[in-house]
Amino acid sequence: MATVFIDTNVLLYAVSNSPAEVRKKEKALQLLEQEDFVISMQVVQEFYANATHLVKGCMSREEAMAFIDRLVQLPLLPVTFPLFRNAVLLQRRYQISYWDGAILAAAKTLGAATLYTEDLSHGQVYDGVKVLDPFHEIE
Repeated sequence: MATVFIDTNVLLYAVSNSPAEVRKKEKALQLLEQEDFVISMQVVQEFYANATHLVKGCMSREEAMAFIDRLVQLPLLPVTFPLFRNAVLLQRRYQISYWDGAILAAAKTLGAATLYTEDLSHGQVYDGVKVLDPFHEIE
């Protein structure tokens, strides 16, 4: 099983067309090429919703689905009631958003020791999962 969980923001930077995000895009693509990673259905849903957003989206629906079709070849954790319950427990324990709790719960369930995201505290360990912001030195 993979040791790394990739959050939605990494995937969004990987497909970004924004000139302001070129360095983040390069880093995200490097992570996707080099890491043996896993994702959850939540990440797939968030990616699709944001990548195809009418105002800020960077992909057509067809392009997003083609990208997702490649992603779902990876181990993909569905949203289940036990995952939801664990997410709520992590939300309360760490005083974070439910969505961040769900990402952490999914990472832990899939056996990932590391979560790449810019949404939580870089370097902090949450319930055995270490958070690394791959972009913290870029900004």
